[in-house]
Amino acid sequence: MSSAIAPQCLAEASERLAAVRSRIAQACARAGRETSEITLVGACKRQPVERIAAAVCAGLTQLGENYVQAAEIMGPRLDECLAAHSPDTPPPAPTWRMIGHLQRNKASAAVGIFQAIDSLDNPRLARALGTRARDAGVVVEACLQVNLSGEASKSGCQEADLADLLTACAEFSHLRIVGLMTMPAPGPDPEQARETFARLRALRDTLGRRDEGADLHHLNMGMSGDLEVAIEEGATLVRVGTDLFGERTPPPSPRSADKTMP
Repeated sequence: MSSAIAPQCLAEASERLAAVRSRIAQACARAGRETSEITLVGACKRQPVERIAAAVCAGLTQLGENYVQAAEIMGPRLDECLAAHSPDTPPPAPTWRMIGHLQRNKASAAVGIFQAIDSLDNPRLARALGTRARDAGVVVEACLQVNLSGEASKSGCQEADLADLLTACAEFSHLRIVGLMTMPAPGPDPEQARETFARLRALRDTLGRRDEGADLHHLNMGMSGDLEVAIEEGATLVRVGTDLFGERTPPPSPRSADKTMP
């Protein structure tokens, strides 16, 4: 049975959220942009429910999860925690975003959980999402993930295939492509990511001139270590985990891991 969120947890969440928003504001000031142009997404992977609930109470409105199964578990727990904390008022209802690789056989479940899919990377997944969204009577917003770093370990379509993927997605009226997403190669210097972010912006601007690219407003790029550079290069969605919530809980041991998790 959930209870009220601990005051210390609420205070820490407010401080962390304020610190990240300050970084966003400073980056916007340098780039001549308004903070209202930036949407902050809390990356919830392996974070305790109380920390996530505290951040939502502090004003975080967008949550991202890497796995469908994790969101299936976390969503109800978060709702219960928020309701227990404020039993006399309607609890906040954050938007859930799928920010990890999505398997095609999880498309139906994803449509029922997430309001946005930030990692659409192939036509078969687009068809699955578009069909499930149509059957559910909803419109799902999605970003196309592009692998600009060339790393085999990263998901995302190749730059050469991006225009064809956008065209394929236009076939599904219940799937609305609203932007592009990428993750640069990891490195100690955030400036190393600038070229990747600039390339994504150029791709968005080029595809946005096509009829099927009319809704490509978002650049989904930048995380805790490089969000300033991403904002300076045009990011509209930034994903932050540890800086918002604290260190992640350790992954489960192989012996105790959920065998259904990817």
